[in-house]
Amino acid sequence: MDVRLTAEQRQLRDAAARLASDLGPGSVLDLDDRHRIARLEKAVEATGWRNLRSDGASGVEVALVVEEFGRGLVDVPFLGPVLADDLRRQVGSTVPAATIAVGSSARDARGMRHALTLDGDRVLSTEVGPRAPGADLTRHNAALRDASEPIGTLPPELAERWRVLALVATCADLVGTARGAHTLARDHAKIREQYGRTIGSYQAVAHLLAEGLALIDGSVSVLRHAAWAVDELTPAEALRAARIAKLYCARAARTVCETAVQVHGGIGNTWECLAHVHLRRALVSTELFPVRLEEIDCGLS
Repeated sequence: MDVRLTAEQRQLRDAAARLASDLGPGSVLDLDDRHRIARLEKAVEATGWRNLRSDGASGVEVALVVEEFGRGLVDVPFLGPVLADDLRRQVGSTVPAATIAVGSSARDARGMRHALTLDGDRVLSTEVGPRAPGADLTRHNAALRDASEPIGTLPPELAERWRVLALVATCADLVGTARGAHTLARDHAKIREQYGRTIGSYQAVAHLLAEGLALIDGSVSVLRHAAWAVDELTPAEALRAARIAKLYCARAARTVCETAVQVHGGIGNTWECLAHVHLRRALVSTELFPVRLEEIDCGLS
């Protein structure tokens, strides 16, 4: 595989990064800023990126946008709708404003009317109900109403590829969230002073940040391969790559986010510090389509 991004892919990544940086929350208080959220929702809707797969985008391109939105803690629906878009595309459905449902709740459901689920090879649609509690402060959960309605069936190969895409998308969110947490900690270490020196000048802190950067680089590597595999490898090979990436990225993101809390010291344990928002998002993405180590070579001879 060629890991280099094309000019168009770099432009897509940079555009997503600018949007996330400009309109994503810069503080915990920003999470309740309805005016900012409305502007962010309008901007994301205008890009058309929630329909990336319908527009012919590759797994790599979906991952690039998800990663940047994770870094910027973008708190309007994206991951759920982009996965739902791929299901709708496969079955030819026109269900509007859809996200995904996992278990008994709709995920990434702010403002969504329907949630889609892949049950075996059947695609089911369920109406979204009221908001439900959740640990992630940037993405809403919601209850599901009544019974699910079948809207189509996928061939086994396409169903498997969608599951690979779902794993890759959550991996990308984990990588982005870790990058955002690391940047937050690094910037704090540059200005926070103890004993007359910035804390980043002390080896104990510098080594923590360096180790976090190494974990992020490793995560980017396995993510890029898994994202490429979505469209280029057989479903079984792509699933194995995605499972490996999910395990690595989940463990790395938790370490990086917890390190960010530690680098902030006592401030990191307060509600006002944005570090816990990154950690919450990482923990929820880890449990969204979770993977166990025993599953890596499951079904392979």
